[in-house]
Amino acid sequence: MIDRWHFRSRARGRGTALLLLFGALVAQPIWAGDSLIWRKGTDRNHDRVDASIGKWSLPKLLGEISAATGWKIYLEPGTAHTVSTTFTNLPAKDALSLLLGDVSCAPIIENNTVSKLLVFRTSRDQATQLIRPAERSLTRPSGRPLRNELVVTLKPGAKIDALAKRLGAKVVGRSDPLNAYRLQFEDAGAAKDAQSELGDASEVDSVDNNFPVFRPQTPEEWTGAAPSINLVPKAVGSSGGLVVGLIDTAVQQTGSPVDGFLLPSLSVAGEASTLQNSPTHGTSMWETILRGMTMAYGEGDATAVRILPVDVYGDNSATTTFEVAKGIYTAVNNGAMIINLSLGSEGDSSLVRNVVKSAHDQGVLFFAAAGNEPVTAPTYPAAYPEVVAVTAQDSKGNIASYANRGDFVDVGAPGTTFVSFKDRTWLVLGTSASTAYASGMAAALAETSKKPLSQVEATIRGTLAVKP
Repeated sequence: MIDRWHFRSRARGRGTALLLLFGALVAQPIWAGDSLIWRKGTDRNHDRVDASIGKWSLPKLLGEISAATGWKIYLEPGTAHTVSTTFTNLPAKDALSLLLGDVSCAPIIENNTVSKLLVFRTSRDQATQLIRPAERSLTRPSGRPLRNELVVTLKPGAKIDALAKRLGAKVVGRSDPLNAYRLQFEDAGAAKDAQSELGDASEVDSVDNNFPVFRPQTPEEWTGAAPSINLVPKAVGSSGGLVVGLIDTAVQQTGSPVDGFLLPSLSVAGEASTLQNSPTHGTSMWETILRGMTMAYGEGDATAVRILPVDVYGDNSATTTFEVAKGIYTAVNNGAMIINLSLGSEGDSSLVRNVVKSAHDQGVLFFAAAGNEPVTAPTYPAAYPEVVAVTAQDSKGNIASYANRGDFVDVGAPGTTFVSFKDRTWLVLGTSASTAYASGMAAALAETSKKPLSQVEATIRGTLAVKP
């Protein structure tokens, strides 16, 4: 159904029901350069928006919104509008007014949520051109930190709240076990001043930047049939089975016997609302981990391996390296000995690096995606020496045309996977899938060989090494 309201710019007037449009908008962090940031408030009346746009076309703007929200956006053909504006912390309705100018929009509501957005000048019936969501690869944006945030690690016994108050900062993220805290400042200048002050503070162990990590792309529906997964979840004995930690988006159960491989989900980013008719990225990855395991098992074999999902995105279109570090710690602290990171950015976070090194020193095996751009620049956490960096390979065993091929890349695995969900098939392409395959193969090898994970890692690095 089409909602009863639609929005027109300030030049044409707007309805107060505009706030309905923003109830599902998700947080996007701040980075240098052109950006559009939607921050979700405590309720739909408190969403706030930042923008720093030099010159965007209307399709560019709408593509960014589509990528952030998951909406299908339709534009009236021939509608031209150039966006050039800068503002900070505006209410969502005022921000959209500035962004759209004299262009109107109206949402389509399905199952009580916004599923589509119609953008037009003359009539919403004329909005027929589907806007392609902006590409959000594993390496976008290019290593630039969130300008108004810092991650502070305190020395044992130190307290963050008094320190944050003194600096005029908000504590927007906490990890007491790591003594690490995410501080948000009024602007980039305040963060820079605080960074200098924190460097001299006796209670501070380290000060780090916080980097955005975009949500990986969701699967696309496919017309063929996905191969069946014939593994059977075996009862876990008192000693427990091998646990693979999946650091990703929220996951869904499929309604099939393979759901028995899933442990109860954990989240470090709040509760996520998942769609009922299409798989999340996390769902496609846990199923791909099982497909990787099938490469080492026979038809109908039983395994005690389990998958522990840890959601680091929540309902947000991006997470940060702070949440990734917190997610890794949470997974390891709950028994995961293999960690799958089908995500990444160019931001080198010392907090993530230290958490990975500490866990690896305790025997945890890490796999991370190299990135879906044909470049050689490092992607993190894949580029850390303790992590097996996985790129995508084509059917001939060569690095896929779209995949990272830097010196930090360790191994390659298939970059295509098919996922079965709600009696339909979905296609995933990229180094995310490759990473999940590698994690699954490592889990199967560890269980069947009974070898230490250090030996499993050496075997994987040797067997799946990319061609020179």
